Amino acid sequence: MDSPAAGIADRKPVAVAPEEPPARARAREQIAWYDRKSRLNQRWFKGLKICQIVTAAAIPVMASQGAATWLIGSAGALIVVIEGLQQLQQYQQNWTTYRATCERLKHEQFLFLAGAGPYREVPQPDVLLAERVEGLVSQEHAAWVSQRQDTQEKLGGSG
Repeated sequence: MDSPAAGIADRKPVAVAPEEPPARARAREQIAWYDRKSRLNQRWFKGLKICQIVTAAAIPVMASQGAATWLIGSAGALIVVIEGLQQLQQYQQNWTTYRATCERLKHEQFLFLAGAGPYREVPQPDVLLAERVEGLVSQEHAAWVSQRQDTQEKLGGSG
């Protein structure tokens, strides 16, 4: 799984108007990244969960129809593998965390564009936007690192 701060190379460049200040471009870029990653993690989580549910439901049907024991055992093993992937990759956690960060960034962008909240009567609103966007991204990245460390400890890994 990739960190929000890592993988800068995989981030698609966002078209920047020549007159757009860097803080605004950064906010827009981060909103796009978190939105894209949230959707990707949601698709993985739901796809694997559907596969897991369908496989689990098929086991009693296969058993009642006299399916080969290797087939029933393989279906059970597939469920374990899928659950292991879910725990290792944390698709649901990443989906919700990335979505929450995306929505906070959108909220920040809206306040900035409206000149509302902390941006009301500020001498340098672009500077404040940069600080607040980077604060949100740094906060999310720290949570991501902590969550990854917790996952590694639960799985008995060292890193």
